[in-house]
Amino acid sequence: MSIVQKIPCTIVTGFLGAGKTTLVRHLLEQARGRRLAILVNEFGDVGFDGSFLAACGVEGCGEDAIVELPNGCICCTVADDFVPALNTLLGRAEPPEHILIETSGLALPKPLVQAFQWPAIRSRVTVDGVVAVVDGPAVAAGLFAEDPAALAAQRAADASVDHDNPLEEVFEDQLLCADLVVLNKSDLLDADARAGVRAEVERQLPRAVKVVETAHGAIDPRVLLGLGAAAEDDLDARPSHHGEGEDHDHDDFETVALPVRPAVAAADLAARVERAAETAGVLRIKGFAEVEGKPMRLVVQGVGRRVAHHFDRPWRPGEARDGRLVVIGLKGFDRNAVAAALAG
Repeated sequence: MSIVQKIPCTIVTGFLGAGKTTLVRHLLEQARGRRLAILVNEFGDVGFDGSFLAACGVEGCGEDAIVELPNGCICCTVADDFVPALNTLLGRAEPPEHILIETSGLALPKPLVQAFQWPAIRSRVTVDGVVAVVDGPAVAAGLFAEDPAALAAQRAADASVDHDNPLEEVFEDQLLCADLVVLNKSDLLDADARAGVRAEVERQLPRAVKVVETAHGAIDPRVLLGLGAAAEDDLDARPSHHGEGEDHDHDDFETVALPVRPAVAAADLAARVERAAETAGVLRIKGFAEVEGKPMRLVVQGVGRRVAHHFDRPWRPGEARDGRLVVIGLKGFDRNAVAAALAG
């Protein structure tokens, strides 16, 4: 009787804008003929990351290799969304040799790892490793850490204030589940800042986990793939803020997709996005837009006040050129202020 070899899956987690999609795209570029499939989950009703990956132009990176799960959190919908999507990949005439799962930036990875214990898939796949991508400059800026002095002042003024930091909670859960941490955007930090971020990350890790510094998500696939962690059998070593059976939702966050008019120049739209990002509570802005007189689609991505843009592919014949940006932020952020800034 032959033993069925389980297909390895790598879960790529990390907070909004950490560079998960860029890292996955780099892995595809370095696949060297290996059959990879990508399952992409996004928080919001407009698919962006899947389209960005499909447009990369890498052989084997077409739309048939990518499965999108938009408008939800993969860690909350394993039965309705994740398991059927995984079964679709496994049921292909030529199943993938390795599956990359890019979670939403607001997803907790442990519930997803637990899903690999489901009888329907347990005998067919294994979690080769959980890779947590960390935005180095965001950690250095204190995005995921509370200010103890400010908290003390708030408690003195009003003891009923809720001091839970939803950003910190999600960030910590992603680190607590990791088999490998990728400290991304290290090129934007000097030596002292890199050392400080590394120390902060290592302080939160519950066990010995390798931390690798990268820029633009560029890393040798051999470092990420083939970890052999079998994480679904190692859940006790992966603590979480959410206990087993405890509900997990994203009431602290919300998203909106806003139309954006064609830009006179790429820099013009980038400037509008920078102004929109200054709105209190805005965490992430990403999407596509048209630049007047340009045959290619403009990709815009903003994390905090850092905005990047590039042309990714030509517009297809007959394709609607309606620009749209997805804005993710803390619940209650001023959507009207964001829309006004984007309108210029």
